[in-house]
Amino acid sequence: MKEINISEIKGIKIGHAQDMEGATGCTAIICEKGAWAGVDVRGGGPASRETELLKPVNLVEQIHCVMLSGGSAYGLAAGDGAMTYLEEKGVGFDVGVGVVPIVCGASLFDLVVGSPKSRPDHAMGYKACTNADKMEAGQPVAEGNVGAGTGAAIGKYLGVDNMMKSGTGIYCVEVGGVQCGAIVAVNALGDVIDIETGKIIAGILTDDKTALSDTVETMLGEMSSNRNVFSGNTTISCIITNAKLTKTQCNKLASIVHNGYALAIRPVHTSFDGDTVFVMATGEVEVSPDALGALATRVMAKAINRAVLTAEPAYGLKAASDFVK
Repeated sequence: MKEINISEIKGIKIGHAQDMEGATGCTAIICEKGAWAGVDVRGGGPASRETELLKPVNLVEQIHCVMLSGGSAYGLAAGDGAMTYLEEKGVGFDVGVGVVPIVCGASLFDLVVGSPKSRPDHAMGYKACTNADKMEAGQPVAEGNVGAGTGAAIGKYLGVDNMMKSGTGIYCVEVGGVQCGAIVAVNALGDVIDIETGKIIAGILTDDKTALSDTVETMLGEMSSNRNVFSGNTTISCIITNAKLTKTQCNKLASIVHNGYALAIRPVHTSFDGDTVFVMATGEVEVSPDALGALATRVMAKAINRAVLTAEPAYGLKAASDFVK
């Protein structure tokens, strides 16, 4: 197994766009030739686009873009920018009188971090796509306070005063010709766990903000209460692979990859999270679906770790770099 840049996966382009002052952004993952795709949405507070068509019983087999964004449900508008961009290039599902680009997406809740009026829109989604078009094969894709993770935060159970900055994380490997990468914007209610040591590396802070606390222990201490916490704490992601997968296998893989969330986020899939995993497969290499599931689970967990380790302190929030040396 060797680490590679996610941009080495043939046929995939990734671009970010963000409003640093407003603390929000979006990330476009484009496959102009079409990628077999699936999705699995968990948790109680999702904001998503075109997930229904990814069910195996429905017509469309391939998609052309996954748009991950901030802005809560408002941020779904970034997908419209991707549709305009792809239509201009003649990319989409042929409907006889033109093409309809198939753009799926999900948004996370970042409205309390910067300006609640700053949200990814058509223009920002279009810009993310044009930035993706500039990406060269093998070029590193930016992580941390960029794209969909620009306003991401974690450890929110006790509110804004105790949460930390998170961001966008990427991790990609190649094994026996099979390439598998993950891009994730981590905006969880819970804490992020180092999958190698099992220790909390970012999440809820103590009241004096000098140390990391533990969200699960805090929740257990309030077992009988019904605390009103944020209603939009969502980790959104996409697994990208060159493997040959059917639409059904993509959906199964998306389900399996939630195990990567469980490895790296604690607690996960709460009623206040809308955790979503997309899968995009370019269909180049034969693969054992079960082996790929095991690999993709680890790749996702590593990407989640990178999302907090590459995030920088911002908007008055501390980051993992303040505690992990």
